[in-house]
Amino acid sequence: YMVQVSESAKKDLKEGMKLYNSENNIGLKNAWNIIQAEMKCCGVNDYTDWYPVLGENIVPDRCCMENSQDCGRNSTESLWKTGCYEKVMSWFDDNKHVLGSIGMCVLIMQILGMAFSMTLFQQIHRTGKKYDA
Repeated sequence: YMVQVSESAKKDLKEGMKLYNSENNIGLKNAWNIIQAEMKCCGVNDYTDWYPVLGENIVPDRCCMENSQDCGRNSTESLWKTGCYEKVMSWFDDNKHVLGSIGMCVLIMQILGMAFSMTLFQQIHRTGKKYDA
């Protein structure tokens, strides 16, 4: 179901783009700006994803290769052409060994925590001390 998950994620991201200029979602606006600046990408699939949200030939300034005030207005030459979905998925693909290692460390810590809590429970039970809850 990778194709369906991918299409659903793209659809949800495009729905989130519609809230970019709303007053109550400054965190969403900052997140889009940071991702586009750090990943050097624009929109979900490409920069044209912003046209229904901001207007024809208008993209956020963070989509510009050289960021300046109002650089995203009527500019198609100096924009990042790659979509952010593709960039993020390639980042996950490049760093899957790191993410897997972190997941395994968390798993091992959880298992050790359960083992030590069971050992402590058995030790308290053997001594015969009963505590009322």
